[in-house]
Amino acid sequence: MNTLGAHVRDLWRLDPGFLTVNHGSFGATPLAVLAEQQAWRDRMEAQPSRFMRTVLPGALRAAAERLAGFIGARGDDVVFVDNATGGCNAVLRSLRLRAEQEVLVLSHGYGAVRNTVRFVTERAGARMIEAVIPFPRPTEDAVVDAVAAALTPETRLAVIDHITSASALVLPVARIAALCHERGVPVLVDGAHAAGQIDLDVPATGADWYIGNCHKWLCAPKGSAFLWSAPARQVGLHPTIISHGFEQGYLAEFDWTGTRDFSAMLSVPAAIEFHERLGGLALRQRNRALALAATRLLADRLGTEAGADPSMMAAMGLVRLPGPPDRVGPLRDHLLAAGTDAPVHVLDGAIWLRLSAFAYNDVNDYERLAELLAGIRWGELA
Repeated sequence: MNTLGAHVRDLWRLDPGFLTVNHGSFGATPLAVLAEQQAWRDRMEAQPSRFMRTVLPGALRAAAERLAGFIGARGDDVVFVDNATGGCNAVLRSLRLRAEQEVLVLSHGYGAVRNTVRFVTERAGARMIEAVIPFPRPTEDAVVDAVAAALTPETRLAVIDHITSASALVLPVARIAALCHERGVPVLVDGAHAAGQIDLDVPATGADWYIGNCHKWLCAPKGSAFLWSAPARQVGLHPTIISHGFEQGYLAEFDWTGTRDFSAMLSVPAAIEFHERLGGLALRQRNRALALAATRLLADRLGTEAGADPSMMAAMGLVRLPGPPDRVGPLRDHLLAAGTDAPVHVLDGAIWLRLSAFAYNDVNDYERLAELLAGIRWGELA
């Protein structure tokens, strides 16, 4: 499609009165993909036993094959999970840690995954260690150096974000994975924001395990994510729900963990088709260019700064806000009440706003956001 922005907004069910500049948190599923999901549900409910026994196994593997092709992988190495946090849990809770061993995380790592690392390390008497990412505007070299400085002989695993959640930094995961492997440390990449936002060849990242969401930038229904495992890392890996496939192999364990609504996962091929119909590579390039322009626009209007150099940005941007960090909670409430959901976080002692740029956005959205932010009276936020 040559014309995007407001011209295609009716392909989604988005509230026309709401300023949607936060595609990164939960995505937005288009009408065409929702229709595909409903078709799968209808097929299932026509005769559930027949569907689960004779249709689902082949359909699920076909969907995984289609997704694998999109991310540069083999279908036999890709399984579906409900969300990226669930996939990270599967890998982390399959670890056999000993006392005093370490799991490395990033200071900008996703909170839910950091909590999972805390859980598994504390139960084993092990430790969570942190590589502190320089901020704002780190360089790739600085990020790699931070990881190198945090690795120790006791590091059992490194958990690395491909695109950090709160700060929207695109990290050099292939360089980090190579460094970790030189030290004998396997790598779990949390790629929750990657598929559909950046060009993605999962095996080329060097990850031992790679987790990604389909509901965000691929616009699949909520409840669709994937876990890719290098063939040598599939033995001993188990889903968080142990079921009939226990110890019968990677695919047998993950493809069936019990009765659930598989329609979100089965709709992933339709989401990929929709993504490609919107432009595929051209769409990703367009979204990145819009995010860069929007970040510059807001930073200029507010007289502040961007959180990342363009070389480490994709379709999300980060802009420092001028208010004091203790106002972040009231600010979130104010933005929602004003009709936008742009997420705000405290990083490095300041409030930062993360914006997203997707197919249904255009520059007018960020002009409107800039006006809203410029009109905030910080002293009056309750």
